[in-house]
Amino acid sequence: MHRLLLCLCLICSNVTAQQVVNDVSGLNPVVMARVVAPRSEQAVVDALRSYPGAVSIGGGRYSMGGQTAADGALQLDMRSLDKVLEFSPERREIRVQSGITWRAILEYIDPYDLSPQIMQSYANFTVGGSLSVNVHGRYVGEGPIVGSVKAIRVVLADGRVVDASPTDNAALFHGVIGGYGGLGVIVEATLGLAENTRIARESQVMALQDYRPWFYREVASQADLVMHNGILYPDDFSTVRAVSYRRTEAALTEPDRLSPLQQGSHLQRMGIRLSGSSSGIKLREAALDPLLFRSPKVQWRNHEASLDVSELEPISGADFSYVLQEYFVPPAQLERFVGELARLTHQHQATLINVSIRHAKADPHTLLSWAPEEVFALVLYYRQGSSPLERERAAVWTRDLIAAVLRCGGRHYLPYQIHASREQFLQGYPRAAEYFALKRQVDPSNRFRNRLWDAYYQP
Repeated sequence: MHRLLLCLCLICSNVTAQQVVNDVSGLNPVVMARVVAPRSEQAVVDALRSYPGAVSIGGGRYSMGGQTAADGALQLDMRSLDKVLEFSPERREIRVQSGITWRAILEYIDPYDLSPQIMQSYANFTVGGSLSVNVHGRYVGEGPIVGSVKAIRVVLADGRVVDASPTDNAALFHGVIGGYGGLGVIVEATLGLAENTRIARESQVMALQDYRPWFYREVASQADLVMHNGILYPDDFSTVRAVSYRRTEAALTEPDRLSPLQQGSHLQRMGIRLSGSSSGIKLREAALDPLLFRSPKVQWRNHEASLDVSELEPISGADFSYVLQEYFVPPAQLERFVGELARLTHQHQATLINVSIRHAKADPHTLLSWAPEEVFALVLYYRQGSSPLERERAAVWTRDLIAAVLRCGGRHYLPYQIHASREQFLQGYPRAAEYFALKRQVDPSNRFRNRLWDAYYQP
């Protein structure tokens, strides 16, 4: 045992015994056997070969249900694996280590007028974490991030290092991306880039029933649209504010090329505080958001891409947490699911702060795809108490919502609290059997574990 600990100390930059790992929600403390922070691919290999037990993989820890930790496991904290390895402005590609943040990538590529092809709305996440949950953003005409990934490099449970791409080791590629750390450790990724253009914000309000035809007419068919989302207002869910960003040559109103670090929007925070009550939501809809979107805004694409999660703070406190959920529905089921969302959140008196509507094209290849066909995504931001009673209340209405989205032919997103029953998980992700078969092949001893796979995988 002493030799084992000494080996781990030598191969990793930092070793912490019996550390409690949590995520941004503050709701999921997990006692780890040990946390190590590898600084190289070889350090990851050595850690896996030297430690005989279960292993979990962590990055920015923005998941909200224990997807980066398992009780009593060794955690690989990947954030020190954060280098740019290769960059080609001509090919519009960048190869990076998986612990690098999107903010660091943006700072690296911005001088070349390039931008990530696909990323989530906030730049604090690590690349490995984003690939592991197969994130998406607000990019028009795009889908999950897998569509921008050229290749990955993965360390398997036995320490073997494997390169994978859509054409080389494709089964592993499509299992690891969106695979929540169950198959191997992503140590590198090659990502596609896009032009960093000026974008002008547009906004208008409409009835929910008008939104879908308007989207296909005014957004999906417009080649100069870069980003788009809809804001759906609780409690009646009948009104949508459509927010789009269009390429432009107009003069900048925002001169900074990137958003300032740790400097969130005061109006955004005020909106969150107001939305804790029905009257506050109405005030936000009628007064605050019209003020927020009134002024013209012309900025760089990278400025919008580099938003910082600090604008959402405080995310958690001693007795509360602001938490996310997300649901995906076929376009024709959008209005039906919104009706179910309104009914169930009223029935359970859930405190919804905001609902954002996104669009994603199909991802038919990843084994745990949340978009096997084109979908609209509904991102729920809500406040809940952290007591056992309040957590169980949230679990009950979440399972009711999952049942509703399944009836609509959709599915729920897996990076959030693990409330779905195993039957609901298997119904929503019917290719999970293929994923589990691949896991038995590349990780026969079930070394890669976290609370998500402890809940749904039965080796």
